[in-house]
Amino acid sequence: MSTVPDYQPPIRWWGALGRLGGCVAISILATIELAFYQAERHPLWFWVGAVTGVASYGVLRWRRTHPLVVAVGVNLLSIFSPIASGPAVLATVSVATRRRSRELVLAAAVSFLSGTAFYWIQPRDADDPVWFDMLFNALLTAAMIGWGMFIGSRRELVWTLRHRAETAEAEQGLRVAQARATERRRIAREMHDVLAHRISQIAVQAGAMEFREDLSADELRHGIGLVRQKSHEALTDLRTVLGVLRDDHGELAPQPTYADLDRLIEEARTAGMSVDVVDRVAPDLPDPTGRTLYRLVQEGLTNARKHAPGSRVTVSLTGSPEDGVQLEIRNPLGFHSGTPGAGLGLIGLTERATLAGGSLDHGRHGDLFILRAWIPWAS
Repeated sequence: MSTVPDYQPPIRWWGALGRLGGCVAISILATIELAFYQAERHPLWFWVGAVTGVASYGVLRWRRTHPLVVAVGVNLLSIFSPIASGPAVLATVSVATRRRSRELVLAAAVSFLSGTAFYWIQPRDADDPVWFDMLFNALLTAAMIGWGMFIGSRRELVWTLRHRAETAEAEQGLRVAQARATERRRIAREMHDVLAHRISQIAVQAGAMEFREDLSADELRHGIGLVRQKSHEALTDLRTVLGVLRDDHGELAPQPTYADLDRLIEEARTAGMSVDVVDRVAPDLPDPTGRTLYRLVQEGLTNARKHAPGSRVTVSLTGSPEDGVQLEIRNPLGFHSGTPGAGLGLIGLTERATLAGGSLDHGRHGDLFILRAWIPWAS
């Protein structure tokens, strides 16, 4: 069963009306002189031509689903009726728009032979030489085939361009959605790594002041000052991120590198944590790798502060250009400090390590919680 190619456009009512008008015009031109002659001298041929002509218009409704069958049938009907010449032209052009070699050859042969047979068997008041009729018929057939092939090529070209444009638009939309999702995850990681670290310091300091009843006024003022300082730092970080989100031309503050790790450790110690550091990383560590390690250590300290406050944390770093950088953070399992958490920090760290080309695992080992990560030297 024949099907309509994808590049064939649907026919609107005005298109169908225009095609029908063209067929009627061709039928009138082919019939007007011959009809009067046959009605007067050969009435049987006149009525045969009228009936077959009407039938040829009726079968046009299937020309798009069965174009070759309709073209062959209508061309054969045109042998007996000049009225069928209009539908024969439309059906032949429709076949040619498909540009299939076998169909083109068959449709052209049937059209040429049908036109030649019409001149031979139809009684008419004309005395044209046979070669003239055959030449005219051959030129007409070639014109129909050529015009149909041109229409088909143009339709396929337009369809191809439209399809490519739609595909490109869909791919662009997908790329934009993926870029947005990636950027949302990146911003979520940055906000979590920065704000969770600051706020956990505030929570631990505030908790210590809540349960300590032996604090002097100076110690209490010092603790409140630390809470105020960390709150200010958290608000500053939050305003920086929100400012970038609101303003396309905003710039993030300089991102930390490996050189800032000592400052991070010192801040943790100032906040009351006991942190031992073993650093055997070769010099000249690239900044992107250093930034990743900074965030890993920052989140490891934040988790230790939330889940094992007051415990001793051990941070071990070893690395070289040949072997990459290995990080291990150990802290005893302790009681929950009351600081809320949903495990998003470890999820974000896993994503960060994976994006850098490395790996990360974590879990309980006896009475210790151990976080291990490996990052390539040039991530």
